[in-house]
Amino acid sequence: MPALDGLKVVKSSIHGYGLVALRPFQAGDIIVYGDGVLYSEDDDFDDTYSLLLNFPEEDEDGNLEPQLLFDLTDQTRWINHSCEPNAEVDTSWEPKTSTARCWWIALRDIAAGEELTYDYAFSAEVSEPCACGSDKCRGVIIDEHEIDQVPARYRHLVRPRYRKRLDKARRGA
Repeated sequence: MPALDGLKVVKSSIHGYGLVALRPFQAGDIIVYGDGVLYSEDDDFDDTYSLLLNFPEEDEDGNLEPQLLFDLTDQTRWINHSCEPNAEVDTSWEPKTSTARCWWIALRDIAAGEELTYDYAFSAEVSEPCACGSDKCRGVIIDEHEIDQVPARYRHLVRPRYRKRLDKARRGA
């Protein structure tokens, strides 16, 4: 797999490997396009490096279409999570041509040498401990809007700034 222009895979201080910028990017720049393989939620595969492409919708017969996932196969798979990311990922799905695309956009200026991150925003049922180290860390890799649904095994990891929402949800308020 060829190296991505302006980016390099390195050992990460966040988790495992990471992708760092070799040159500066400005807020709004498209940093990189990702490549991958398209799978259906019904397929048997490891979805660790996958992006969700669609939300199931009903077809003409009232059946739910399967959820589609784009399994990253290039260096973009090493972009780590952060609760205070410097990039966001966007995806597109063209059903007529069965074409999936994904790309990362700089949320703010990114300096050369800085590790790229985006908010994975996992749903509560697949959340996991977070090691991003940012000041805004939630303690768990989870969609901020689902913090009140964090699984019991991770509740102790939720950072103080999010505890009120978690405690309120546990009281049923």
